[in-house]
Parts: sequence; structure tokens; C-alpha cells
Amino acid sequence: MSNGSVTNTFKRFEIGLYTFGDLIPDPASGTTISAQRRMKEIIDAAKLADEAGLDIFGVGEHHRLDFAVSSPPVILAAIAQATKQIKLTSATTVLSTVDPVRLFEDFATLDLLSGGRAEIIAGRGAFVDSFPLFGYKLEDYHALFAENIELLLELGKQETITWNGQFRSSLSDLEIAPRPKQPELPVWIGVGGTPQSAHNAGRLGLGMNLALLGGTPERAKPLADIYRQAGQQAGHEPSKLRVAVSSHGYISDTSQQALHEFYPYYSSYLGQFAGRKMSQAEFGRIASPETAFAVGSPEQVIEKILHQHELFKHDRFMLQMDVGGMPFGKVATAIELLAAKVAPVVRRELTR
Repeated sequence: MSNGSVTNTFKRFEIGLYTFGDLIPDPASGTTISAQRRMKEIIDAAKLADEAGLDIFGVGEHHRLDFAVSSPPVILAAIAQATKQIKLTSATTVLSTVDPVRLFEDFATLDLLSGGRAEIIAGRGAFVDSFPLFGYKLEDYHALFAENIELLLELGKQETITWNGQFRSSLSDLEIAPRPKQPELPVWIGVGGTPQSAHNAGRLGLGMNLALLGGTPERAKPLADIYRQAGQQAGHEPSKLRVAVSSHGYISDTSQQALHEFYPYYSSYLGQFAGRKMSQAEFGRIASPETAFAVGSPEQVIEKILHQHELFKHDRFMLQMDVGGMPFGKVATAIELLAAKVAPVVRRELTR
């Protein structure tokens, strides 16, 4: 397949945010906010993003005491009532350990409450805590995902379904309600670094949400190529094969300010979930211009997004900034810079 044949056929390059709602002590004060306050800050961040003109807001799923969010559709339903236009997505739904019928009905309900703004990013997840919690075997990791994505997609096609599978009880001429406002709920596949996941997303004709959390973007380009090639080989129209990029990052007025402000929180985040803390020198290296780590001034983040677009021809960019106990005031300022200084320039450059 020639990559030159890939064009961005969508009216607007989408830029937004996602959060996992981690509950980590602020490294400066040593205090950890409550889950209730964290949820309120997530809703406030989404409201600010909506008012500032960003396009998409995602909420992740974890089942641990150091995260505030275990039920994305509930939080997203609250956000729907506080916002007007911004699209609302899971980021991601751990599809291997959720009942697809319940998932579809929850997001169909969200779609109705939001006026047609609901989406699902389905993935396998970076943590496995949901497997023992909901009674699934880790050795069935891949088979569960394959069966559940098949059923989830079938639920979107028909109001009444008959279905048989290996892990879930059979469905015999049963009604699936409510139906969403959108003719079809958008479903994306979350992809880390696995070529098979990229191939499956393309084969199914679903959007691919590429988690680009570090390293150089060039290393992930083969995943986009595999995705589009598999999609076209399966008979899907190239214009329907959408790519999104999700990254960690932070924006401030200058690059030095961004590095200085974000470092202690990101190091604390890594210490909690990766078991290691990062030196300032290492942090500076992973945030260098050639990496995907989107930390810097608005101009630097713009350059990174545009460079990635040359590689991936993606339609959407999502940034996670509220990590490691970062105070909401800093997050709010970074959201405003993303919306006012980054998004307009990126969109203008990509329409040329």
C-alpha cells in the first residue's frame, strides 16, 4: 500500500484530553485529594475543554484504590450534563472483562444523554486487576477480547439479537435497549505496540487509537501502515480507517517552565505505577524534540503534532496531563494553552 494515498478527509483535526483520574500524593505538599474531589476536577476539566473549543474528552478505567474512576460511563454521563459539544469517550474500556451487552447499553444511554456525543475506545488495558475482580482467567485474555469485540459490534447493528459464544451466556431473540442517538456508536481499538492489535483494528474497520507514550514516533509508524493495509485488504474504505494518537504531556508558556513544572509530578506518577522515579536529566532526554513526549511550549507541542501527522496521517490527538497529584490550577492553565495556542495552529496548518 502506498502511504501517499492516505488523505485526511475529515473537516477538522480533533484535539482533546484524556484522564485516568489517578490518586497520588502531590509531591510538593504530600497530600492526596479525595476521590470525590478528583471526580469533580475531572468534570471541571471537561467543562473547561468544552468551553475552550476542544473536541474530545476521554476517561479511563481502573479498579484500584489509587485511581478515582472505575466506571467511565457514569463519569461521562455527569460530564455530558456539564458540557455542550465535546465528544465523550472511554479511554479505554477493558473489553476482556466487561459484559458487552452492559457496555453497549451504558454507552447508548450516554449517547442519548449527551445528544449523540458518545464513543468507546476498547482495549486490553495496562493493568490486569479487573480479571480476578470480575471472575475472569488471565489465560483467556486474548480470547475474551476477540469474542467481546465481535458481540459489541453485532449489538450496534440490530435491535434484537441471537448470539452464542464461549464465555458469555447465549442470547436468543432478545432486545437490546436503549438504542443510541447516533446511527452507530463509534468504536475505536486501543493499540499499544502490538502489530497484531493494529492488524485486528484494521481488519474490523474500526478506528485505531495509538498510545504513543514515549520514544520516537518513527518507531510506531509501522503500526499505522499495518492498520491501513489490513483495513484495505478487508475491503474497508480508506476514508473510514481513522487513526488517533494518545500521548502524555504538558504545556506551559516556555519549554523550561513546562519541564520544571511537570517533572516532579510525572516522576511521582512513574514511581507509583512503574516502580521507578526519573532523574531530571532523564526527564529532559525523554522530552527532547525528537520524542513523542509532548512536554514544552505551545510551539514545541505544535511541531510534535505536525511531525507525527506526517508519519501517521492521523485524525485526532489526545493528551494526558493531569498526573501524579498535579494541582488543578496547573492543569487548567495547560488546557487553556492547548485550546488557544496549539489547536488553532495545528488545524490551520493541516488544512493547507
